[in-house]
Amino acid sequence: MICLLQFKTLELSDRELFMKYLGDYNFNTYEYSFLNLYLWREYCNVEYAILNDALIIKKTEEGKGTVFMQPIGYTKGNLKDIISELIEYKKSNSSMKVLFSDIEEPFLEELKKIYDEKLQYFQDVKNFDYIYETEKLIKLNGDKLRKRKSQYNHFVSSYQYSIKDISEDKVINDCIRFAEEWFSGQQSNHQLVCELKGIKDIMHNLKLLNGLGMAVYVNDVIAGFTIGEIVNKNMAIIHIEKGDTIYNGIYAFINRTFAELYLKDVKHINREEDIGIPGLRRAKLAYDPIKLEKKYLVDIRRD
Repeated sequence: MICLLQFKTLELSDRELFMKYLGDYNFNTYEYSFLNLYLWREYCNVEYAILNDALIIKKTEEGKGTVFMQPIGYTKGNLKDIISELIEYKKSNSSMKVLFSDIEEPFLEELKKIYDEKLQYFQDVKNFDYIYETEKLIKLNGDKLRKRKSQYNHFVSSYQYSIKDISEDKVINDCIRFAEEWFSGQQSNHQLVCELKGIKDIMHNLKLLNGLGMAVYVNDVIAGFTIGEIVNKNMAIIHIEKGDTIYNGIYAFINRTFAELYLKDVKHINREEDIGIPGLRRAKLAYDPIKLEKKYLVDIRRD
């Protein structure tokens, strides 16, 4: 069997095609959002193809190699044929350690029914998504959130601040300059270089990407910003959050204010994963998530 899959590099102009397949976002994790894929397209070398009228997304990540995401738009009648084609592709690509990444439990259950003992799957623990109740992030009530509320209150009482929507050219340029300065203070690596480029790209196309952005100013100087999106009536995603920690409580302020002003009508907020970084894990747990949404690495043994 000869694999005929031809992949195309993801571009901004592909959004309309992707939205045709994604429709009302039916995933519980953030990975399949077009804004997210576009943001990380260079770091993850995001490519796609259409196979049997299904959207096939392929990524190449450090540490994982090349992987497919869940096919989007498949039917029960053609799923096995699609996967057979993907398996053939994997045979001739040595960088593929497993077939699938970013797999949620509903799709995993479908695969179990088809492949039974041929299926191998592993929890991708460091990439579990942190899911929060929007109302709790706004009210910050309860013992577990007392420290975050105190940090928020400290910021409000200590600084002369203002909030601006990331829509005007001046605010966009301020955010880009802030991002450049923020990243210059970090130990540079390929991921951070790609993230900064991705931030610049989405800043200039936020409206087209259906993104939401908020900048915080202290004494008319930008102190931080955040970018997110509402993917359906039940979930919003926070993609970017950067703040200058010289202002005590800046992150608590950004988190609560963005939820209150932009996301209050959405039930849950997905704040993505901790990528195995202990400090990031502690910070995300400190906001008392209602659950960690599981993701799996999946492979299928050949006959």
